[in-house]
Parts: sequence; structure tokens; C-alpha cells
Amino acid sequence: MRKLTYFVAVSIDGFIGDESGDGEMFMPFVDEEFLAYLTSEYPDTISKPGREMLGIEGVPNKTFDTVIQGRRSYQVGLDAGLTSPYGHLREYVATRGLDKSPDPNVRLIHDDVVGAIRELKAEDGDLDIWLCGGAQLAGVLADEIDELVLKTYPVLFGGGMPMFGGRSYSLDRFDLTENRTFGNGVVVRRYTRTR
Repeated sequence: MRKLTYFVAVSIDGFIGDESGDGEMFMPFVDEEFLAYLTSEYPDTISKPGREMLGIEGVPNKTFDTVIQGRRSYQVGLDAGLTSPYGHLREYVATRGLDKSPDPNVRLIHDDVVGAIRELKAEDGDLDIWLCGGAQLAGVLADEIDELVLKTYPVLFGGGMPMFGGRSYSLDRFDLTENRTFGNGVVVRRYTRTR
């Protein structure tokens, strides 16, 4: 069974972006050491333009072969002129607002996103599914998440877009399986769901 992994940048106080969802304030922390880690351990999570800029466009996928994101997260790529920001992965967008995909590599999920994820998880394969964002989609898929990889940046937002939007309180248990600290203050923690 394939895993759904929520691999996400987050502030110390649990926000993935400001009220509009903008996470640009994390970018100053992407220094040489941290970028080397991302390109070696999670090259699949780097966008097509980023892979080209870093000279890793031919690097095979290591962890993920599929990405799912919400409409607002996908809009960031569209605004930059990218209809398939992660063209090296199968791309899914959960949306009610887009009727037709702007790119042949991007499949739209209009309803039953939980059912769609369960089908993807049941597929054969060695690589997993990356939940890229956003908050509302993470809230809907919270019970399906098998692993969290939190890139925690040393900043406080005080408010904004939480990691999980629109979710009622529930107590879900995850075990810490990796904890790595970088010189820039970023901490990457991997948690695996206790089932």
C-alpha cells in the first residue's frame, strides 16, 4: 500500500502561509546546506523550473511519483505561467472551480477526494503520494495521511493559514521517526502515523 505524505513548510506556530496562503517568507531560509538536503532527499518536491535551474531535471523520482494539491496551491503555479509545475510527477488538483484541466498532465478531482486518494494509495508501486497543500485539502485528507514531513522554519506568523484547515478537533497519534536540524535554524521532522 502506498503512503500519503504531507510534506510541507510550516512556521513554529503551525502556519503554512499568511492569510492569503503566501509562504514566501520561508524562502530566505533556503540556503546551500538546506537546498543540498532537499535536492538529495526530496528532489521530487522541487518544481520543474527549480529542477532546471538546479540542473537536476533528469534526476529520477526518489520518494514520490504522484502529487495532489488544492486549487489555491495550484493557482500559484498558474499565476507563474506553469500549467504543470510538477511535470515529473502525476499531478492531481482537487477543485470545484476548474471545469477543464489546463494541462494534459494535470488531472482534476471534482468530488470524493478521499475516495480518489484511497484508489491512488491502493495502486501497486514503490513510490508514494505527496500532499503538497493546501490547508483545506489537508483537513479533508487528514485521516488518510500516513506520514508528515514538516520543514519547520524559525519564524512565528501569529496567524494565517493553518496546516489543517476546516478540521474539527481530533487526537491523531504520530511517532517521530526522523529529526534533523540545519544551521539556518530549520528543523525537518518526519512523523509516521500510529495505526
